[in-house]
Amino acid sequence: QVQLVESGGGLVQAGGSLRLSCAASVRTFSNYYMGWFRQAPGKEREFVAAISWSLGNTYYRESVKGRFTVSRDNAKNTVYLQMNSLKPEDTAVYYCAAARRASFISSSYDYWGQGTQVTVSS
Repeated sequence: QVQLVESGGGLVQAGGSLRLSCAASVRTFSNYYMGWFRQAPGKEREFVAAISWSLGNTYYRESVKGRFTVSRDNAKNTVYLQMNSLKPEDTAVYYCAAARRASFISSSYDYWGQGTQVTVSS
């Protein structure tokens, strides 16, 4: 069974850092794009970042460029989202997901993790 499991969320003060991890249960995603999305209460789920598992190409939403970094460790089947200079508006549940092509749209993603809460206090 294919699973994506996120970890690393928590409570942090504004200006702090967190690193999220997304562990894939199988190596099926070697040709996939791995995305990070977030959803704040009462808001739509939005794209945050993505990475090509095979090529390492990365993509970011404008508001996180220069603060967030997406990376992957092929040997560990794990994708990371390093979040620095966090702001209260970054507060959301963060999800990792897998898609067959690069996309900013959540409906393009076939597999999803359960989500991890990130709360940034002011």
